[in-house]
Parts: sequence; structure tokens; C-alpha cells
Amino acid sequence: MRLAPARAQARAMPRPMPPLPPVMSTVRPWRSVMGGSYDVRSGHLQTLRVESTRPRYGRPMATGPLALSFVRSYVDIDALPFINAEVALVGRSNVGKSSLLNALAQRKNLAKTSKTPGATRLMNAFELAPENSRRWVMDLPGYGFAKVSKAEQRKWATMLSEYIEERENLVSVILLIDGAVGPTSLDLQTVEWLHSLDRPITYVATKADKVKPSKSKKRRTELTEKLGVAKADVTWVSAEKGTGIPELRQTIRTLLGAS
Repeated sequence: MRLAPARAQARAMPRPMPPLPPVMSTVRPWRSVMGGSYDVRSGHLQTLRVESTRPRYGRPMATGPLALSFVRSYVDIDALPFINAEVALVGRSNVGKSSLLNALAQRKNLAKTSKTPGATRLMNAFELAPENSRRWVMDLPGYGFAKVSKAEQRKWATMLSEYIEERENLVSVILLIDGAVGPTSLDLQTVEWLHSLDRPITYVATKADKVKPSKSKKRRTELTEKLGVAKADVTWVSAEKGTGIPELRQTIRTLLGAS
């Protein structure tokens, strides 16, 4: 797909980054996330105003499985077609993106899962029914640790950066945080980067079943404080137990205008 002259010119010129708040002033550009080389002086983002796209109203109306069908895999943003709306699952390698996608659709093998971090290596597109609705859920490669070469990690970083920065149809980034571990420096840098691009963020804490009930309240407080958001802005889910899955389904339907 050929870019229009105006877009081609815009893509050729790097988008200036706004000044980072003091808490993130030592962090390098996000494309280094894949190598995990950040120096973060604080584990909090309290100076950062982050907006969530999680609906704040009413009770979920449609909590049944998302009727998702695989479209195709992409390696280049230029090959992606113009569609009505899409959300993207973003998070560290092994945070559980593919498992979560399968749980949302209530299908075991919709998305490929693996115990080895870095199983998702392409931008995988899934369409929400009906067919040709042009409402997509994108499963993106994870950032951070993966058992691949540094060259491959740089390739993923470039792919992710171009997609997040340039995708016009992206209505929200569904940022997955490992609830059993909490936000890492890479997660916090990703939040800062998304905020600098004015990308709406939907916060999801995965692996809720891995947190002991006795530590749940404390862990939830710590997670939201580090992210600098309210507790109501984070959906806790468990792909294995089904916790929070109905609520997240409704959130995605709302974001895609399908509720």
C-alpha cells in the first residue's frame, strides 16, 4: 500500500517527544524496551496524568464470549487496511496476551499460546463478528524478555513503535500488567510513551488467580499507585479462572462500538 504524500512525509520525520516528567527523565526512547535497558529512578508515575478508557457506567449488558475470527498476521503497518476501529493487546512477553484472547473468545486455540516468552512474533488481527464488521482486536508481540536474538528484538520494537505511533484506527491500547508481579520498569516506560502519544489506555492486570487472597488488597493498591491511576481504572482478570473476563468483554465491545 502506497502512502499518501502527506503521510509519507510525516512518517519520514520523527515525531518530537514532549518533555518527560522528572520521574522518567533518565529513560531512553521506547524502542529500547525490547532490550530492557532502562534506568528508572522511581517505581511510580504519580506525576503523570494518565487517562483510562474503561467504561464507568452501568452493568455489563453483553458478557458472553467475543465472537472473534482470525483475519491474518501482519509484519508491516503499511499492509494493514483502513478499518472502523481496533484495540491492541500490549504487554510484556509472557504476560498472557494470547491466553487472555482465548478466554475472551472462549476458544482454546484461537490464539497460539506458549510457556516460552515471545511466542507471538507478528501482529495478529482478529475480527469481531459479524463478518466484515471491520472491528479488530490486535494481538501484538510482547516487549521485554524473549528467547530470540537482539536483532529480532529490535525488529519487534520497530514494528510495535510504528504500529502504535501511526495506526489511525487504534481507539485504545489494552495494556496488560502481570498482576502477580506488578508493573516493571518496562511497563512504566510503556505507560509514559503511550501517554506522550496521547494514546488512550485500558489497564488490565492479568493472572489474578496467582495472587494470594491474603495479599490481594495490598497488591491491588501497590499496582494502582505505581501506575498512577484509580483502582476502578484497572480490570483484574484470570484467563484460567474466568475472573474479570465478562467485564473486559463488555469494555472491548464498548470501545469498538459494538455494545
